[in-house]
Amino acid sequence: MSANVVILDYGSGNLRSAQRALERAGAEVTVTADPNAALEADGLVVPGVGAFEACATGLREVGGPRLIGKRLAGGAPVLGICVGMQVLFERGIEHGVTSEGCGEWPGTVERLKADIIPHMGWNTVDVPEGSRLFAGTATDERFYFVHSYAALRWELEPASPRMAPPLVTWATHGTPFVAAVENGPLCATQFHPEKSGDAGARVLANWVAMVEAR
Repeated sequence: MSANVVILDYGSGNLRSAQRALERAGAEVTVTADPNAALEADGLVVPGVGAFEACATGLREVGGPRLIGKRLAGGAPVLGICVGMQVLFERGIEHGVTSEGCGEWPGTVERLKADIIPHMGWNTVDVPEGSRLFAGTATDERFYFVHSYAALRWELEPASPRMAPPLVTWATHGTPFVAAVENGPLCATQFHPEKSGDAGARVLANWVAMVEAR
């Protein structure tokens, strides 16, 4: 049976490309802001384009942080994409203004330290051993990025030595930044898998498979 996936609609950009990509990956997809649908879905996708503050504000207006937290507390899968990944961190700083994120991960999203901003186009990623999200992708695979801000550090430590640490994938544009995270039921990508061709399709198919296997 196909996974039932909700893309959370909180006013952030065109969601149809993500919907089509997830449908090609085998999911049954609904785009909605309905909190009950978001809570009850097998998988929840949190997209995001534009400014951190605008996305965080829009997410709060539909109760997004509470929905995400409640799902994760029950082990229900969530996938953040682009700014939808960034708002999972504690805070973002843009143009000297600090905005509050969801706080699922410690740390700050800040401007990339690079000569050319934004980081727009294809880039390779450094995937950790054991990644399920990137299973079946080549080591030189390229993914499509469009962003000026990112998490430049990873600050979350396991709560105990017996817990598996999150798997963090890195990319470099001027300086290394977090390109993807696998942290139990919470996954996220800074790149756009729905715009990343066959490689992105594989990542989405892997996530849908993880949702179905839960």
